[in-house]
Amino acid sequence: MYKKAFATLALLAVYIVPSLACTNLIVGKRASADGSVMCTYNCDGFGFSGSLFYSPAGRHLAGEQIAIHGWGPQHPDRFVAQVDYTRNVVGLMNENQVTIVETTFDGRLELVNPDGLLDYFSLMRLALQRSSTAREAIRCMVTLVEQYGYNSSGETITICDPNEAWIMEIIGKGPNRQGGVWVALRIPDDCICAHANLSRIRQFPLQQKRSYRSINSKSLKHINRPEVECVYAADVIAFAREKGYFQGEDTAFSFRDAYCPIDFENVRYADARVWSFFRHHFSTDIMDRYLPYINGHFDQCDHLPLWIKPDRPLTLRDLQTDMRDHFEGTPLDMTTDLTAGPWGMPIRPLPMQFKASDSTPYFRERPIATQQSGFTMTCQMRSWLPDDVGGVTWFNCDDANMVAYVPLYCCITQVPDPFRAENNARNEFSFQSAFWMNNWVANMVYPRYSMMIGDLRQAQRELEDYYHADQDSVLAALQGMTPDDRRAFLNRKSIAYADRMMSRWDRLAKYLIVKYNDQVVRRVDENGQFQRWGYDTPGYDQQFIDAIGPATGSRYRLQQIIHRRER
Repeated sequence: MYKKAFATLALLAVYIVPSLACTNLIVGKRASADGSVMCTYNCDGFGFSGSLFYSPAGRHLAGEQIAIHGWGPQHPDRFVAQVDYTRNVVGLMNENQVTIVETTFDGRLELVNPDGLLDYFSLMRLALQRSSTAREAIRCMVTLVEQYGYNSSGETITICDPNEAWIMEIIGKGPNRQGGVWVALRIPDDCICAHANLSRIRQFPLQQKRSYRSINSKSLKHINRPEVECVYAADVIAFAREKGYFQGEDTAFSFRDAYCPIDFENVRYADARVWSFFRHHFSTDIMDRYLPYINGHFDQCDHLPLWIKPDRPLTLRDLQTDMRDHFEGTPLDMTTDLTAGPWGMPIRPLPMQFKASDSTPYFRERPIATQQSGFTMTCQMRSWLPDDVGGVTWFNCDDANMVAYVPLYCCITQVPDPFRAENNARNEFSFQSAFWMNNWVANMVYPRYSMMIGDLRQAQRELEDYYHADQDSVLAALQGMTPDDRRAFLNRKSIAYADRMMSRWDRLAKYLIVKYNDQVVRRVDENGQFQRWGYDTPGYDQQFIDAIGPATGSRYRLQQIIHRRER
């Protein structure tokens, strides 16, 4: 008889993350400037106060079980069998630099199985605790789904380690059907990939006799063969036929078209983010040929490439800039029309759709960076370094565009106080909370964006310049240390980095309220000190001024009025 649970898999801030809510960008090791495998995650659940998940490494007794408390349907008195050893997990990276991030595509909602035990986040966290490579993580997740069932909707999952990056898509089989249908592809080392709440995998190579390049789940024992680049559920096509989602030759089967049919909304809100990322790193002329697809003209173009070879290798800082994108410089630019308001604001209020007084329907764009982020991360995995220092999660809470990315090492055993769950309550402001400090600053800047963003950028660059420059000294300091000493040193470093961010953001918030008080801009001298009396009145962005006349007629037009004395 199994013992009751000795452990609980708790999720960070156990709140439902709504659809259209996340973005992953992925870089193979030969597509990066330094040989890193990299991936990113914006977790964009509105009202969701982010914090850093942490699970310590541990040895476990035979017969021990783990209770699952995720955000899917609850199953009292049901547990997952524990394994002998679970790995240290910081955020969404474990001690072996295995990283798993996700976006939800929903797809065919009739395939949600409420009787499944595991939601996607529980599945990811279990795999992080139990896997030393990306391939092991894929096998772990597939095995868990087959054994315990899956209760989430369609999911695209990024699985990386220091040598490989994979993209996996999974969806359930509906009520009373155990398991799921899925496919996983290895991303070429010299390519970049992305997904953002829309299924991305269409055709994939099918298994052939005497070839292990592509295997189905019946051959999962061969997943560690280096030539394997595609793994899929044995019934992924047969199940689609059974449900009436697909007819035709197996070679024409498309996972996306069967399990997540496209429409204008899910392409514009989701794949537009992928398109913008690719456009940063490839010919804009070629990428703009996909605009008919982004605009819903599927008869002209009905998909983006799953991955592309960038025109130059990406740095980590390139990727961090990409996470701050609002379609700037593209036909979808969110800063260049009347909806940006008086100061070129690149964010928009919810809901995604709205109507004019005459019932004309409108929509707003959905960029990579968005105000409702709970947390953001850029993950770096380096094969040439020891795991404890090779894996770094650059992390912060709130909108990627408005925060500085703080480096945290995958071996740490202490969560810095500003990122601890107990300091980031979603309904109570705290000066000890990274989430609330970042929101304090961001929500001052948003309404007068073009006027104030320069000061935020200065503080952001100052911190990130320091963090990036300091990495060489970290590697030098670790030389000759024992693993225990390295871990203690990296704990101290991560805590110091987080504290530095909080101190700088506190100064920034106080500076902004003084400089921009009452809709003017207080002047500063050559030493950066406020002048006693001087101030400027910058007024509105020109694009907004130009829209005033057409919208209001002569209401605000300044006219020369001649007053004549009555005779």
